[in-house]
Amino acid sequence: MRKKIIAGNWKMNMTPSQAVALVNELKPLVANDDVDVVFCVPAIDIIPAMEAAKGSNIQIGAENMYFEEKGAYTGEISPEMLTDAGVKYVIIGHSERREYFAETDETVNKKILKAFEHGITPIVCCGETLTQREQGITIDWIRQQIKIAFQNVTAEQAASAVIAYEPIWAIGTGKVATSEQAQEVCAAIRACIAEVYDEATAAAIRIQYGGSVSAASAPELFAMADIDGGLVGGASLKPDFGKIVNYNK
Repeated sequence: MRKKIIAGNWKMNMTPSQAVALVNELKPLVANDDVDVVFCVPAIDIIPAMEAAKGSNIQIGAENMYFEEKGAYTGEISPEMLTDAGVKYVIIGHSERREYFAETDETVNKKILKAFEHGITPIVCCGETLTQREQGITIDWIRQQIKIAFQNVTAEQAASAVIAYEPIWAIGTGKVATSEQAQEVCAAIRACIAEVYDEATAAAIRIQYGGSVSAASAPELFAMADIDGGLVGGASLKPDFGKIVNYNK
């Protein structure tokens, strides 16, 4: 039985002091040992958020990471910086990174390999635009993203990864894929992993749904056979995140 993982993606929100206040506010609201709870926060918030989360079930993750160890890469964060701070998860390949910062499937693959090298679990994002969905190429597009992202990743590594399916047309728009639409794509992702690796790896990997997840939509989404939690944007900055984490209570 795969343990659900519910991660908040704070995006470019919260100063360090605001981050501490939010973690302290959410700590009692997200107490649920049945699920893994991760707050992926801006780099400047990682250490204060980590301190604030001590003694709770909250794990602090990063929103991005570069694929080199160190060097002349102004503004980037290295995997060693993250591990030294205690980070265990990192979001890789979010659609906003792809759209605004020219990330490609190939750079996503490099980052995934580097994350595994340092013992960091990647939350690998994939998703289609509204145009691609209307063109009927959603599954083909997602399969391509997954196959390139996991190139040279071992079965053992893949089994421990997290994949986040986020239809781009549902991110921050208030539109949510129906539970059936989300399940269809997540099942196709699992089938793709089985094709690339084997059934055991596909059965182990955790697949999240992301895209305007709310306290109202979470129970139905998370009840789907191939949806193992959520990557939550705006709602992770509010007390309602506690209701999403405690969807099963």
